[in-house]
Amino acid sequence: MSAAVAERNIATLHRFHTAVNSGDPDTIAKAFDEYLAPDLVFHAPVAVGTTGPEALKRVWEVLLGAFPDLRVVVEETIAEGDKVVSRNTVTGTHRGDYQGLAPTGRTVTYGEIFILRFVDGRIAEIRGVVDVLSQLRQLGAVPS
Repeated sequence: MSAAVAERNIATLHRFHTAVNSGDPDTIAKAFDEYLAPDLVFHAPVAVGTTGPEALKRVWEVLLGAFPDLRVVVEETIAEGDKVVSRNTVTGTHRGDYQGLAPTGRTVTYGEIFILRFVDGRIAEIRGVVDVLSQLRQLGAVPS
């Protein structure tokens, strides 16, 4: 794979994050249709009861319901071949129910790292590690 393909994949990832950071459900839905392969393999860090793009859509519905101002900042990307690794910082204010927790009004900041595999310019597979423990500590759900 060429350096041009790796750069194209990084640019696609950044456009995807710009769309999901909009907070607009229509923009996000269009981004999912445009940037995710229909047969996406999503290794979800949380159980959502479905697979493929629908699983990622459900994760975002839950997150935006709980943290309507959720923002993902891409801190670093590394691309090689058909894969892009993205280290992100996520922030949001807890304004809706989340994992059984009533809204606290607290702002959370936590890290995540995702490995994305691209096929024909679309995200075909996602594997991730999300610092949910830090998130839950900030919400007061687990002791510090």
